[in-house]
Amino acid sequence: MITFEDAFEIVMKSVFETETETISFSGSCGRILDEDIASDIDMPPFNRSAVDGYACNIIDLSNDLDVIEVIAAGTEPLKKVGKNQCSKIMTGAIVPEGCDVVFMVEESKDLQNGKIRFAGIDPKLNISFKGEDVRTGSVVLKKGKFIQPQDIAVMASIGHIKVKVKKRPIVGVLSTGDELVEPSVKPGISQIRNSNAYQLVAQVTRAGGVGIDYGIAPDNEIITYEMIKHAINESDIVLITGGVSMGDFDFVPSVLERAGVKILFDQVNVQPGKPTTFGVHSKAIVFGLPGNPVSSFMQFELLVRPLINRMMGYNWIPHEYILHMAVSYERKSTVRLGFVPVIINENMEVVPVDFHGSAHITALSYSDGIITLKPGIKSLEKGETVSVRQI
Repeated sequence: MITFEDAFEIVMKSVFETETETISFSGSCGRILDEDIASDIDMPPFNRSAVDGYACNIIDLSNDLDVIEVIAAGTEPLKKVGKNQCSKIMTGAIVPEGCDVVFMVEESKDLQNGKIRFAGIDPKLNISFKGEDVRTGSVVLKKGKFIQPQDIAVMASIGHIKVKVKKRPIVGVLSTGDELVEPSVKPGISQIRNSNAYQLVAQVTRAGGVGIDYGIAPDNEIITYEMIKHAINESDIVLITGGVSMGDFDFVPSVLERAGVKILFDQVNVQPGKPTTFGVHSKAIVFGLPGNPVSSFMQFELLVRPLINRMMGYNWIPHEYILHMAVSYERKSTVRLGFVPVIINENMEVVPVDFHGSAHITALSYSDGIITLKPGIKSLEKGETVSVRQI
């Protein structure tokens, strides 16, 4: 049995990066950028009015002004603004030559002689100057970035319509055990519905990978071996749940070795998730995860999700919040590193979830995160500071 820190290091050292593909920028949200993207234009591309108002020279603000033209967004000014003149201008329009200020319509006063006067107190320039946001050739999005909706807008604004991204890792999910039935089946005596596979595929999707459910392997070594070999041949990562503990039918580790997987560890000093197995194959990285859904969920978030992101060149760091305990908490065993699901209450304080063990999957549905208790630490006191990792 190894420490979680050692397990994490072993997993991260096994990372290989996926290849690159070129896709439409409009469909790249949630992908990992595999190139630096530079702007082909200045942004703004011209001196642009930030408001609806009147453009003039700032030295004429205290004078009566003649309106010489109206400039709409998308049109070019036709006249240069001279002394004691202004142009009425719309938001987003080009500021005409001879102007260095735009005062808002709300700050203007119509005079009886048809002229305009600035009637405000503290004039603002209200001009977005050419290139003040981005200069031509400057990098606007860097390689390794997680692409968000606002990045789509950036690419659209500079005409970068084809984008290089990392391919999503293919993650095969295989469940084991004669006791499992699919969710559409009402369980019989000693049977349970297969929740792990659907949970893990969803977690893979959230992490940026492509999850493939390879179904349920029965408690039969030959069939399990064939199903594992098939998943390894088609996947970058294989997640196998169940069959990794110490029972008579928990033969997954031995089957993995027969399939050519080099086992690097088979137990981690954590709770939940102790019987976590990890190995490498020439074609795929393989995890044997515990059969209990809370354990498999936790170990995916702690070990698999960072791996998926590293494979795409993205150094994902989970959000953590430093908060205070709302109540005292005590655990039964202190031998292992403990992960405890918690709720953050309306006072931004931490409340441990009523948690009955690693099969208690509904406990996670209302959890905001997890806190960690180091080996040897039995309790936390009310008011004590803890770090909450978002899940």
